[in-house]
Amino acid sequence: MYTPPHYILDRYASILVNIALNSGSGIKTGDVVRLLVPDAAKPLALALQNAVLRSGGHPLTRLLPTGFDKDFYTLANQEQLTFFPRNFLRAEADLIDHQIYIVADVDPRELSHVSPMKIIEARDAKKEFRDWLTEKEVQEKFTWTIALWGTQAKAAEVGLTYRQYWNQIIQACFLDKPDPKLEWQKTLTMQMEIKTVLNAMDIGSLCIKGKDVDLTIRLGPERLWNGGSGRNIPSFEFFTSPDWRGTQGWIHFNQPLYRYGNVLKDIDLEFHHGIVVKAKAKSGDAFLQQMLKSPNANKLGEFSLTDKRMSRITHVMAETLYDENIGGPYGNTHVALGKSYKDCYRGDAKLLKKKDWEDLGFNESAEHTDIISTTDRTVTAKLSNNAEVVIYKDGMFPFYKG
Repeated sequence: MYTPPHYILDRYASILVNIALNSGSGIKTGDVVRLLVPDAAKPLALALQNAVLRSGGHPLTRLLPTGFDKDFYTLANQEQLTFFPRNFLRAEADLIDHQIYIVADVDPRELSHVSPMKIIEARDAKKEFRDWLTEKEVQEKFTWTIALWGTQAKAAEVGLTYRQYWNQIIQACFLDKPDPKLEWQKTLTMQMEIKTVLNAMDIGSLCIKGKDVDLTIRLGPERLWNGGSGRNIPSFEFFTSPDWRGTQGWIHFNQPLYRYGNVLKDIDLEFHHGIVVKAKAKSGDAFLQQMLKSPNANKLGEFSLTDKRMSRITHVMAETLYDENIGGPYGNTHVALGKSYKDCYRGDAKLLKKKDWEDLGFNESAEHTDIISTTDRTVTAKLSNNAEVVIYKDGMFPFYKG
């Protein structure tokens, strides 16, 4: 069994603690960092703890048991499914300054025979905790990041050896470079250049066309394109949270969706006046239908594009974190159903109330599920003066010459 060398894990942990958190600046002395790490990734948990300590922070390490979920959903009654330890979680939300979550999926189909309703109900019951953290994030008092630990199951899913799978992680995160931090700083600079151009455009709507998509998305007022903030490692995407009410048309996704211990394949969505009016999946359709019944999960929360020249990911990974950042011949496009990102608001988010977010068309939901396509498509921006500009073609932003 391959295990990444200690120096690779130390580089990985250092990037997550000192680049990803605090929006690229790293943690400060005295910061409390919640580390959520599956037990399969225990070696990385140790490296993360030590990186936090070296940076003067306080690690709160929680090893998450893998292989427990199936029994939980099988045995839990309604009260147990929806149990919410409010006082405990309120105190934890108040305490932590940052969070690092590691994905380590040892069985992508662990919950394939569990009722989708149970999974959704258990998730929805914890929405208030996520809302508390979102509010802290809006107030610029909390940051988070997500990263991947390679597993045999995921490697087998995409036809790679375990070592080849890990090599994708090492390459994507610049862990093969002597100074990964320097490489990420270069990437952040490139991302800033692209965001600056996108955000200088007065875009009213986007038209996405290809052999498997004909979709119009209205951006809405005061929208920002974002990316490179450290929220995911790696992250090569450029995303925004549009006005969900202006989504019209249809889209097919050629990449499978791995979500809540289920695998969904060949997903098709059709939108009318911002609502998903038709949805189907050749595999996992029952789960898709249940997911869409969750409040506001049938509305758009995110639209994203990845420039193939920037990404160091060269193979599908059966993991959204990586597949939504893949390069390949056409880059990738993905949308997310459910929750919008409030950091895609151009103004001072701290001043807005719930009604303001609703009026702007930012979607609020316990769901946020990214669905990915890597086929060829062209994205044309219609500006407020009715001019049209192609902003994405052949997997690239044509205006970027870097």
